[in-house]
Amino acid sequence: MAATVVGVGAAVAAAGLAGADPGKSADEVIAQLERDGYSVTIDKIGTAPLSECVVTSIRNPQQFTQLKPLLGGEGALFPAVTSQPISVSLDCSK
Repeated sequence: MAATVVGVGAAVAAAGLAGADPGKSADEVIAQLERDGYSVTIDKIGTAPLSECVVTSIRNPQQFTQLKPLLGGEGALFPAVTSQPISVSLDCSK
């Protein structure tokens, strides 16, 4: 069964809100994305610890699904999420 890429508009909005909160540190934003089921890829500038970094962008939220059979393995198929990658850029130069 081939994997299907599905655009996730709601995830973009949610990810944007997570990064827009000036009260949240980079590690809090990343932890929230991970709680939401994302596999987070981080790229950063600077060497400061994660707790001192500022999120500069959250991008490329994706959701990969694969069709799976319902209980018993017969009949209708339904899309099951196999992965949700997302990228977070940080400024750790302070």
